[in-house]
Amino acid sequence: MCGIVGYVGARQALDVVVEGLARLEYRGYDSAGVALVGDEIEIEKRAGKLRNLRDALTERPLPSSTTGIGHTRWATHGPPTDRNAHPHTDCHNRIAVIHNGIIENYSALRCDLEDRGHKLISETDTEVVAHLLEDKLAALGGAGAGGLAEAMRRVCRGLEGAFTLLAVAVDEPGAVVGARRNSPLVVGRGDGENFLASDVSAFIAFTREAVELGQDQVVHLRASSVEVSDFHGDPVPTNTYHVDWDASAAEKGGYDYFMLKEIAEQPRAVADTLLGRVTADGMLALDELRLPAEELRDVRKIVVVACGTSFHAGLIAKHAIERWSGMPCEVELASEFRYRDPILTRDTLVIVISQSGETMDTLMALRHAREQHSKVLAICNVNGATIPREADAVLYTHAGPEIAVASTKAFLTQLVACYLVALYLAQVRGTMPDREIARTIGLLETVPAHISEVLDTVEPVRELARSLVGERCVLFLGRHVGYPVALEGALKLKELAYMHAEGFAAGELKHGPIALIEPGLPVVVIVPSAAEQPLLHGKIVSNIQEIRARGAKTIVIAEQGDISVVPYADSLIAVPAVPTLLQPLVTTVPLQVFACELATAKGHDVDQPRNLAKSVTVE
Repeated sequence: MCGIVGYVGARQALDVVVEGLARLEYRGYDSAGVALVGDEIEIEKRAGKLRNLRDALTERPLPSSTTGIGHTRWATHGPPTDRNAHPHTDCHNRIAVIHNGIIENYSALRCDLEDRGHKLISETDTEVVAHLLEDKLAALGGAGAGGLAEAMRRVCRGLEGAFTLLAVAVDEPGAVVGARRNSPLVVGRGDGENFLASDVSAFIAFTREAVELGQDQVVHLRASSVEVSDFHGDPVPTNTYHVDWDASAAEKGGYDYFMLKEIAEQPRAVADTLLGRVTADGMLALDELRLPAEELRDVRKIVVVACGTSFHAGLIAKHAIERWSGMPCEVELASEFRYRDPILTRDTLVIVISQSGETMDTLMALRHAREQHSKVLAICNVNGATIPREADAVLYTHAGPEIAVASTKAFLTQLVACYLVALYLAQVRGTMPDREIARTIGLLETVPAHISEVLDTVEPVRELARSLVGERCVLFLGRHVGYPVALEGALKLKELAYMHAEGFAAGELKHGPIALIEPGLPVVVIVPSAAEQPLLHGKIVSNIQEIRARGAKTIVIAEQGDISVVPYADSLIAVPAVPTLLQPLVTTVPLQVFACELATAKGHDVDQPRNLAKSVTVE
């Protein structure tokens, strides 16, 4: 998820663009760059944080210009280097392009461009767009009189995937052209100036009048006009809306906390993690995995290693891996892994999970596994981090930057990545019929809509959380994949509300934890599907009855239409019905909201809870 800014008007474009990038740095921070339009395209870009770009601009000031674009990168294709940083240009340095998203057919487009003599210098999918625009403009006779917008429309019709594109050209000064498909782009309308950005926070200091572009639309921006069309050139009506929050809230997108924003971003994050990994026939293509199919067929055991929330994702992954691939799977805490002499061989695949890619316990576990000659696959959210660099293979999640310490969207995207790995193993090993794999992937693709439905109906969860602000303890119970969800729910409450919270396997209740039950104690129970897991469902209903008989306050999370739990639930949270293995993607969300709201009611800063850091880089 990258940050993009465009400006045309009377101000110095560099000042506007860099200020906008500072507000968007949460969207991408592994490189940054700007392009200004004058007699030629003037570019400066640097890998690393935005401050690296600022330093470079201080050392080498760019010429004055009132038209420019800027970018903070969240790398997808190619590591974060100066060369791969945006903007990218055509062969003659007459066009500059920035991009958010993934162009799925870039490889074929690149090969065709290179066959026709174009010289591409980066590893990105973005650079192909600059060269495609070069060709289209040549065919149109140049960029003057709106040619850049028409060239953009023609290019977009040949692109596959999700993208936001911004382009400027020397031959059309005073104009910025943008395009959108499945990736955000919003126009800021000012007085004698206009803006483009991936988020209104980039221009909120200058204007609160905004136009959000629809799917498959191109915008032609000049200082005095905003023209929007579809990819075929037909004009599109626009509606301007007023942003009713100020610049101080802009970094959080209007939310009180980054965590609230990140919870709300989960439908898009899950969809982005699936993007570009499913073929036209519904199968998986995980090219970045870098492990040949024959090596995966030789694997005899899988070990998942992680810490904290990522460990809970691993516990859920175990169910999917064993069910779909038929291979035994162990799940280990990274901090314990290498201290107990784990049995690792050349035919063991170790999967390490880390949001940051820098978690020291997990990194040391990775190194130990490689010393034992096991293959290591990293699931990570940060391109170019240490863990994916040192692993044999990597599958990146596409959660985008997660700023709040308590993980939300990173957890859900880790789950999706784990499901993809499990299905891919089943695909290459032939343990599931192709039609069943395609059906499961299709169900997985419906999950973002289900998460959105949960978020749209979650206000009663907030009310419930506020009513429990005086409680000392909350217990969480689950079975099957509901057990790791119970652990995750308890962890969130510990992290944010500083309450005693424990997650238990519901079947273990009578083996000791039931002694904790006392009148009024809140107990959250994650109930499996009655249709898919009738035996487990019946058992957990019995558990609910056991704790309710002892005076507990039962908070039940069950799928919609499960009326059998209604008599035993003091509070019922209904979630959409999905297959059992995918259920954590919807049952976890109310628990995130519950913890966030309860912590807020207690007066805590949910983005920066005490004693915690976002990335644990010491062992």
